[in-house]
Amino acid sequence: MRRTIIAAIAAAGLLLTATGCTDDEITTEPTKTGAAEKPKNAEPTEEEAQESSKAAKVGDTIALKGNEGEKVDAVLKKWVDNAKSADEFFSPADGKRWVAAQFELTNTGKKPYVDSPSNGAQVADADGQRFPATFADVADGPSMTSDANVPPGEKVLGWIVFEVPKASKVVSVQFALSSGFANQTGQWNVS
Repeated sequence: MRRTIIAAIAAAGLLLTATGCTDDEITTEPTKTGAAEKPKNAEPTEEEAQESSKAAKVGDTIALKGNEGEKVDAVLKKWVDNAKSADEFFSPADGKRWVAAQFELTNTGKKPYVDSPSNGAQVADADGQRFPATFADVADGPSMTSDANVPPGEKVLGWIVFEVPKASKVVSVQFALSSGFANQTGQWNVS
């Protein structure tokens, strides 16, 4: 039994190494759209230097890559703190509230983007606590699909909901492809 467990752990380690999951990266730099490419050795202009030091915020696009070569431009379109339920039957648990992020995910790759986007989303509060997505519908609009299958050049739009303590001050939203297992994560500041 013990050898089986050790073999399984070793196999998982090899899988993580083979898929590139050992070099995780959190990206907070928004992607520029429509900008002309500059030579790699060119000095950034003052405006570019200021913009690159900015953290992504609501409305910014971050280009993300998945473990199987997927490429998606992710935009945090809207953010709602203290989101309201879409119906009278569901509500946050006692002492909790819902916050919601509307994402637009555009497939910029050459193959379909197939994923459950909410699996790759989480929020963080000012104390460093992290909260995964929860299944809930909010009054602000339709939920993100749980089984996205987006052809190249097309997009998917929807709300992802998170249940957090009422006292938590949520400061950032993170999103990663490959159901959250991609080694690149986008992060947007929301406070």
